[in-house]
Amino acid sequence: MPASGPDPAEALTRAHREEWARVVASLARRFGDLDLAEDAAAEAFATAVERWRTDGVPPNPGAWLTTTANRKAIDRIRRETKRPLVERSRSRLLYDGPPEPLGAVGDDRLRLIFTCCHPALAMEARVALTLRLVGGLTVPEIARAFLVQEGAMARRITRAKTKIADARIPYRVPSADDLPARISGVLAVLFLIFNEGYLATGPDADPVRPALTAEAIRLARLARDLLPDDGEAAGLLALLLMTEARRAARISDDGALVPLGEQDRAAWDAALIAEGHRLVRERLASGEAPGRYQLLAAVNAVHTSARSAAETDWSQIVALYDQLVRLDPSPVVALNRAVAVAERDGPGAGLALIEPLGEPLSGYRAYHAARADLLRRLGRDAEARAEYEVAIALPGNAAETAYLTRAVECGRNPRAPR
Repeated sequence: MPASGPDPAEALTRAHREEWARVVASLARRFGDLDLAEDAAAEAFATAVERWRTDGVPPNPGAWLTTTANRKAIDRIRRETKRPLVERSRSRLLYDGPPEPLGAVGDDRLRLIFTCCHPALAMEARVALTLRLVGGLTVPEIARAFLVQEGAMARRITRAKTKIADARIPYRVPSADDLPARISGVLAVLFLIFNEGYLATGPDADPVRPALTAEAIRLARLARDLLPDDGEAAGLLALLLMTEARRAARISDDGALVPLGEQDRAAWDAALIAEGHRLVRERLASGEAPGRYQLLAAVNAVHTSARSAAETDWSQIVALYDQLVRLDPSPVVALNRAVAVAERDGPGAGLALIEPLGEPLSGYRAYHAARADLLRRLGRDAEARAEYEVAIALPGNAAETAYLTRAVECGRNPRAPR
């Protein structure tokens, strides 16, 4: 008979979000094998689903998962002693010498991120692999973040792990000299982990995953401490702080998304905003040309400086996007710039910029929501409604779906989420 107490499924979900990266990182450090670390962690979580239903949730789910995962890894090593890579893992397991020095990176999870971001891997492979191993994101979640098919993303992750094994890339603490070459991939990973926590991509996920946003900010702080003179490390931290500051105001009591222009600014976290603004000012004072994250942080600084949505300096935001689109001419950046232009120059100007993005962003919900809003503002109601329905039909967060659905039904102004 199932034991009484906390619901096992709910407890396991919470533990997965909070403990997956810690368990994988701990196993990778101990056994030196990323594939073994992920497989053993997955087996431990599968065992938890079965055991917790009958035995109840343990007092410390994270410790239970770590212990079980270590046992699963040892069992696999004993079963597969003929595999050369596993033999090396077994040697590491049985070695009774002093622990490996921590070197420049002492945090297990940040060390794992730097390992996954090895220069031998293509940038997209680095990011995808780290999101899987460190962020605990599912393949469908990662695929949505990259706007690619699930099968293609699964193959990308598999190829990255295979290359690590074939090239015998070790789980090794990077030296201080290695850090600058790997930081761009690390920052990209932290940004995507934060975004998944700030507004989860999956329709069945909680709209907001505070454990992920908190972990991304914690690791971003460590990254900046490691490279205090790196402008992009400071820019990313500023961006995450100012975005996190708005989290409490982004979801309504009934679970619908509240876009930036309608948020209660009194609910924003003033301390996080002040810290973010300070970082932005420091980077401006440096006189160095800003990078992508510094420009995004500056955009957020303009938004969070305005006392109301009506007082937002859209001209300044467009100017910042003008710089950003030269550094990152991606369709998503172009879309965000078009939305800002629409606020400054009117919906017709914005729509003219959005229209050419239809093909590359055909599966991107925010594109259809933005286009629908501009059509509505131009009085093209039938076209707007059709475009809203395309946006609603695409996979996405339940809070976004609730907002768009209600906005269409009520005839309100469903602005593209920002």
